[in-house]
Amino acid sequence: MRFEIVLAPEAAEDLNDLKAAVRAEVRDALERFLRHDPMKTSKSRIKRLRGMASPEYRLRVGDEIRVFFDVSEQTVEVLAIILKSQVNDWLEKHGEPDEASDSV
Repeated sequence: MRFEIVLAPEAAEDLNDLKAAVRAEVRDALERFLRHDPMKTSKSRIKRLRGMASPEYRLRVGDEIRVFFDVSEQTVEVLAIILKSQVNDWLEKHGEPDEASDSV
């Protein structure tokens, strides 16, 4: 199945702020890994985030870029494209914890 890839306004800004070569690498990774099977997790590329309602997944692009996204029926919504060094701060501000995982 082919998924539509939609960039949130913040993610579009993040993408535009990258250098041209990095921007091309991110676009290629979005197309290659998220277009047809965005929920196929792997050790190195796509990771399902535990304890998070949103974002649900993280895509690693190279050593420094992380793409956070949610998946619905036929849509991949890219929420953020950020540097690895900013991941914890971004998740703290914008991540939504999964209520079900909090109750023990």
